[in-house]
Amino acid sequence: MTKKVCMFVWNHFTNDARVLRECSALAEAGYEVDLIAIHDRKNPDLARKEVREEGFTVTRVHNTFPTGIGKVLGLSAKMKQFVTKNSYTLFLSFFLLAFALWFMPIVTVVAGLLFGTLATQKARTFLVRAYIAIQMVVQGMRKNYDIYHSNDLNTLPQGLVCAKLLRLRRKKLVYDSHEVQTSRTGYNSSMYGKMEAFYIKFTDIMINENHTRAKYTEELYGMYPEVVHNYPFVSRPEENDVVNLHEMLNISKEEPILLYQGGIQVGRGLDKLVQAAPHFKRGTLVFIGDGRIKPELEKMVADLGLQEKVKFISKVPIHELLHYTRNAYVGFQVLNNICFNHYSASSNKLFEYMMSGVPVIACSFPEIQRVVEKENVGLCVDSHDPASIAEGVNHLLDHPELREQMRENCFMAREKYNWEHEKHVLLAIYEKVSA
Repeated sequence: MTKKVCMFVWNHFTNDARVLRECSALAEAGYEVDLIAIHDRKNPDLARKEVREEGFTVTRVHNTFPTGIGKVLGLSAKMKQFVTKNSYTLFLSFFLLAFALWFMPIVTVVAGLLFGTLATQKARTFLVRAYIAIQMVVQGMRKNYDIYHSNDLNTLPQGLVCAKLLRLRRKKLVYDSHEVQTSRTGYNSSMYGKMEAFYIKFTDIMINENHTRAKYTEELYGMYPEVVHNYPFVSRPEENDVVNLHEMLNISKEEPILLYQGGIQVGRGLDKLVQAAPHFKRGTLVFIGDGRIKPELEKMVADLGLQEKVKFISKVPIHELLHYTRNAYVGFQVLNNICFNHYSASSNKLFEYMMSGVPVIACSFPEIQRVVEKENVGLCVDSHDPASIAEGVNHLLDHPELREQMRENCFMAREKYNWEHEKHVLLAIYEKVSA
């Protein structure tokens, strides 16, 4: 009989490569997979429900309060109309929330503190997130699923409620932690560690992204998670030229493109890249992506008068990204050691560059350095030092034959570090869970 999987993810599911790969692999193996994500009210073209060509479905829940609830919170109007139209959903949602909080005392304490300060923006944010979580639970209870799969800590409560707390016959719960929840940017409270320590007692399998993180988890909780690496789908973007970045950005075809792709966020060494740019002997630094510090980075470029040396492109659809990547002479993965999450990262970007035959200038962190130096696909530098970054870039600019050898090494390494191999690890974990 076909096993039914309900997977949760706390994003819009527009650029989540790992979740896409996992859903696709499970669907291909014969599992019935439903992914529950969050809708984006700023993107009206984003479907609330869709059937993906990869063989799984996506349901996106509201990411803001409907108008009626908003009035109660001082956010908007039309309370009576909303309550009349949605009375059953409201009753069920708040019943489920109350029931869940009864079994999760940590959440109860946090909720009590926040509800006591309803006038604050933090309380409103908490309530919106609670509303999203409730909708996820409602969606997660619509079918008799066999396995629930929570991606990261912010969907683990939903998985716990659906798999264990609201079931007479408990279901299996997979906790897939893509990040180090106790030491990551923006997650500075000890509350996250306490929540994770409490919730994982109810999980059947935990997954980490590499062995450095798995060892860290073992030190914290006395358990060694399964490891599913963040390797991309096999792709050969060098076989076509559908995207020409030189033409798109009006850069001379003789000018090397020095590429960073990914989120424009704190701690990724992007300010160091801009500071290093004036010291590159040749080349144009190109950023592909969006994020919180992008305006700040653009201002830095303007203040330094580097508009001709540094270019920005908004994020592109994930299925098109490697066609942009292939244009680069080198790619950057220069995380800064601001938390263990960064220090222990493997990172999609490293393998995306490799898949496109692009040597990398990388930080000297264990998981990244291990691959870069073992496969000879780039140079490791001090990612906190613009001078060290510039030295690495200039070395590859001055030695095109070395860069070409590294490019060939990338093509060989991608036959090893790819999802076609790694997906079998995920499927073996699911066989274990199912048994």
